[in-house]
Amino acid sequence: MSGGNAIRGTRVGAGPMGESERGESAPRRRVSYWCANGHESRPSFAVDADVPENWDCPRCGLPAGRDEQTPPAPPRNEPYKTHLAYVKERRSDADGEAILEEALAKLRRQREVP
Repeated sequence: MSGGNAIRGTRVGAGPMGESERGESAPRRRVSYWCANGHESRPSFAVDADVPENWDCPRCGLPAGRDEQTPPAPPRNEPYKTHLAYVKERRSDADGEAILEEALAKLRRQREVP
């Protein structure tokens, strides 16, 4: 029961594909990064590529640096803030009272109109 599909069961990249068909791969180098938990990761980069100073640790997700003795500090997690907390950072209580009075006055004017 052939459906006439000659490429049935194959996928992109499948098959006997060697260096002669793909071309030569770029020369690579491995660079070591260490996180605050002591995990080492060794991603590879092209020899002529710029190597980043920090890399995310694939095991724990912390930032990792190239100096094993002084890895980057873990990011500081700020507690969740509500919308009201952000508003209170920007406005004083007096500002809030003034805005409230302005909004109430506007509502009162709208109700007075017949």
